[in-house]
Amino acid sequence: MIADYGFNATLTARPGMGGELVDLLLTGLNEGSPGASEHCLVYLVSRSASDPDVVHVTEGWTSEEDHHRVFADKTAQAIVAQIAPLLAKDSEYTDYVPVRGRAAF
Repeated sequence: MIADYGFNATLTARPGMGGELVDLLLTGLNEGSPGASEHCLVYLVSRSASDPDVVHVTEGWTSEEDHHRVFADKTAQAIVAQIAPLLAKDSEYTDYVPVRGRAAF
């Protein structure tokens, strides 16, 4: 499959809550969660090297429509609802169209 839609999100946790935010985002890889969807081809959670409360998420999807459909599901919405109270400010998003690459974890 080829990723035709993707984005990077930068999430800034409340002071000292970066680890909890990372743990919550990683539940997105659990069976039945968005990152485990056949339409999610890349789901990478990273922390800033200089600020442990800044977390980056990179996602690649088969299409923007598939991403929106998967995130309309109650499992995805439950994760999103748990993220909001951990954040110090609004998340920043950069959308992109993947060209080529490799993801092997």
